[in-house]
Amino acid sequence: MSANETSGARLRVVIVPGVGIGPGKAALLEGIRDTGSIAAAGRRIGMSYKRAWQLVATLNDHFPAPVIEATKGGKAGGGASLTPLGEELLAGYREMQTLTDAAIGPVLKRLQRLGRPSKSRRQTK
Repeated sequence: MSANETSGARLRVVIVPGVGIGPGKAALLEGIRDTGSIAAAGRRIGMSYKRAWQLVATLNDHFPAPVIEATKGGKAGGGASLTPLGEELLAGYREMQTLTDAAIGPVLKRLQRLGRPSKSRRQTK
């Protein structure tokens, strides 16, 4: 599904120069929190293992403490979890997203009434 197949805002926030958070990083953080695995979190959102690790490294490098802690595999297997900083980062992003949706909601509804469904959606009715 492309970004324009759903309506609403897609919030991207630059927290410090060089690093931001948007829907992809937020979904990755949620996936890590829910699955305990960077690889599983990436698969859940259709992201490659390499890309997921790159985003984790970027986040961890741009904050004074780690956002995600990972343990190496082995007999017991590896894992990953959000640190308290990672939980705060995710919660703060979701709070900003909720505030954004509330702020633009009335205008978005007005503009949606002006639009019409795409051809593919009109043909299925």
